[in-house]
Amino acid sequence: MLMDFKLDGKTVVVVGGGLEGYRKTKSFIDSGAKITVVSAEFSDGIRQLAEQKRVNLLKAEVNDAQTLFDTLGIRPDVFLAVTNNTKLNAELVNTAKTAGSLVYSVDNPALSDFILPAVAKIGDVKIAVSTSGKSPAMARELRQRIESTITPDDLLQIELQAYARSALKSRVKDQKERSRLLGVILNSVDIKQALREQKLSEAKEMALKIVLDREE
Repeated sequence: MLMDFKLDGKTVVVVGGGLEGYRKTKSFIDSGAKITVVSAEFSDGIRQLAEQKRVNLLKAEVNDAQTLFDTLGIRPDVFLAVTNNTKLNAELVNTAKTAGSLVYSVDNPALSDFILPAVAKIGDVKIAVSTSGKSPAMARELRQRIESTITPDDLLQIELQAYARSALKSRVKDQKERSRLLGVILNSVDIKQALREQKLSEAKEMALKIVLDREE
């Protein structure tokens, strides 16, 4: 089961500043969460995120879970152990669980409360790809394939559908009829051609005509 949590204003702590730490941190970048990355050293990617004010860095040598939590002074809502020390990762997530955090261990799915699927994100489109932790590399490969299939006119169609939904809500009370009309707009050959030519305004005019014609 894949879920998209609402993390606005929540605290996320990632222990591990390497490449894998960077990948896991990026999974939360657009979530609205307050992210802190803890490590003795940080990869260039994580440093760049910090320079962009998207994450906070806590430079510390992590050897003991309880000492880390005492240093943090907070109970993270979400805690990720992404070090290259399996024993330390287990200690960290067990301590975080005791504190009431949702936890993730990079090398022990059995200890984790959730998995982090590979996410293809293009514009407003997000598609999660999971192999249930069996092959992160294959999940990334499949994500890249999916990303390559989404076109610019697909993204414009999403914007057009949002526009059409808004127009329909004020004019059509029946939900089934709204869905039918959205399907007509989605499958219109003329509208598809306009979007293929990047003519969103023209596509909106055609969509609105479909809505207005229905009222006549």
